[in-house]
Amino acid sequence: MPKTTNTPAAATVITEATLHAAQELLTQSYASVWTGPSGEESSGEAVARHLEATVTLLDKDGWTRVSTYFRDRDQDGASDASPADDESLTIKQMVRAVWRFVHEDIDIDPRRTLDTALRHVGEHGVHGDPDTARVAGAVLDRLIQAHTGSASARATAWSERQHRTHADITALLCAGARFARTYGPGQESAAP
Repeated sequence: MPKTTNTPAAATVITEATLHAAQELLTQSYASVWTGPSGEESSGEAVARHLEATVTLLDKDGWTRVSTYFRDRDQDGASDASPADDESLTIKQMVRAVWRFVHEDIDIDPRRTLDTALRHVGEHGVHGDPDTARVAGAVLDRLIQAHTGSASARATAWSERQHRTHADITALLCAGARFARTYGPGQESAAP
């Protein structure tokens, strides 16, 4: 029988050496990591703000390793029969069943994955935009590549490992913000 402990796992530590190694990976990149899909360059400060807002969002809403939109509501073995399969129901009864399902049976988990949190910050435009979301993801990828030593490593996949914790994700995001401020472009935008 495996031995269990109540000691929480230490958060991932991303050192200054890892930040420097990630910068080396950036210089070897084919295209600029700091340029988003709009074609404009994001400043290191803008990307750092995006990453810090992501930490705040995950602290507020919670973090989850993988997306789960519906929680298991059928714990008592109730039937999986769908109202759409019951030919005796009227349209009004079916619509009521759908509304009941929407209001009572769907239990949306407010926690976010790393990917959905980065995207949410970008979509709401206060602390980021779609460009800074994409650039932040690329920065995190380079940090994880430097951290793991694997050129194919990606931050999203790394964050979904079973043993990953909220503290690990926060440590990665904070390291990303430090990296962006240290190595990112200084101007707010390089576009004219």
